[in-house]
Amino acid sequence: MKLRGLKYWLVLPLTALMALAHAEGLTIRIAGPDLSAGAKVSGGPVADVLYTRHMLEDAFAADGIKVQWHFFKGAGPMINEAMSNDQLDVAFLGDLASIIGRASGLQTRLLMATGRATNGYLGVVPGSGIQRIEDLKGKRVGILRGTADHLALIDVLASAGLQERDVKLINLDFNAVNGALAARQIDASWAPARLFALKQKGLIEIPLGSQQLNGRGAGQGGLIVTQAFIDAHPQATQRLVEVVAQALDWLSQEKNRQAQIDLSVEQSAYPPAVLTEALAGGDLGFIYSPLLDEHYLSVLRKDVQLATDARLIRKPFDVDQWVEPSILKQALQQTRLSDAWKPASEYRWTTTKDTAQ
Repeated sequence: MKLRGLKYWLVLPLTALMALAHAEGLTIRIAGPDLSAGAKVSGGPVADVLYTRHMLEDAFAADGIKVQWHFFKGAGPMINEAMSNDQLDVAFLGDLASIIGRASGLQTRLLMATGRATNGYLGVVPGSGIQRIEDLKGKRVGILRGTADHLALIDVLASAGLQERDVKLINLDFNAVNGALAARQIDASWAPARLFALKQKGLIEIPLGSQQLNGRGAGQGGLIVTQAFIDAHPQATQRLVEVVAQALDWLSQEKNRQAQIDLSVEQSAYPPAVLTEALAGGDLGFIYSPLLDEHYLSVLRKDVQLATDARLIRKPFDVDQWVEPSILKQALQQTRLSDAWKPASEYRWTTTKDTAQ
C-alpha cells in the first residue's frame, strides 16, 4: 500500500527535528474500541490501516518514539476510564464516548474527523413483529451503554416519539449483543453494519436503517488527544495527525474500496457484506474526510444536545471550544493533502437530506 507523502518527515524543519529529538524515549499510548468478532483486533477502518501497516511506528521510529496500541472490548466507557487515569494519550472514538469524556471533565481536544455518516440498522429477532421504531416500545433492546450505538438508539427512538425508558435496555458489549440476538435473549438492537453478519446467517431481520429515517441513528468518529500530550509534545502531535491524514487519504480513494473491505474481513472476522454495506451509498471521500467542517460540527453539536436531553451528560458544552482545527490545517499542508477532500456539499451521500446539502 503506497501512501502519498509517506516520507515527508525527512524534510521537516530543523526546529521540528530538534523538538522530536527531545521526545526520544516517549511512548504514545493509543486506544480504540475492539470491534472484532475473531482472534485479531479491529478498531475500525482508519485504526486498522494504521495498526496493520505500522504507519505510526514507522513514522516515529527514527526518533526513538514508540507507539503502544490498546484495543478495548468495553469500547468508549473503558477508554474514557483509562484516559482519566492517565493511561492513554490518544483515542479513536465514536461521538458519544468522546462527548461523555469531555463533559465529564477529561481535558481532551478533537483534532480531526475519522469517519462520518456511519449508517445504523435495526436488527430484530425473526417473528418479533418489529417493523418500525414505534414497535420497540416495551421490547428488550441490547446495546452497549456509553457508546455511539447508545446515542444512535436514543436518536432513532426520539424520531418515533420514544425515550430510552420506553424500552427495556439491556447493557451488553458488541459481541454479546450478537450472541443475545442469535439466542433470542433480546428482541432487537440498533447497530452499524456488523448486524449483516447475523442477517446473512438468517438469525435476524433488518427491517430498516438510517436511510429510511432520514439519517437518524447514523454516527461519526474522531481523533481525540489529551491536552496534556499536546502541550508536552506538540511536534509529535503534529506528526500523529499527519500520518492519520495519510491513512484517511488512502481510505478515501475509490480504487482502494475492495482493499479496505478485505482488510476489515481479515481483522474483524466479519463477512465482506458488513463493510460493503457500511460503505454503500456514498463517496469514500465524504465518509473519510478528516475536515472539521460545518457538516461534521453541526452533527456533533446535535449529538451534544441529544446526550444532554437524554441525561447522558449533565450539561452541554461548546463544541467549537473543544475542536482544534489548526493542527489539522498544518498537517494537511505538510503532507500536501490540503486539496484531497472536497467540501461536504460536493459529495454524494444517501443517508440524509442534510448530508447532501
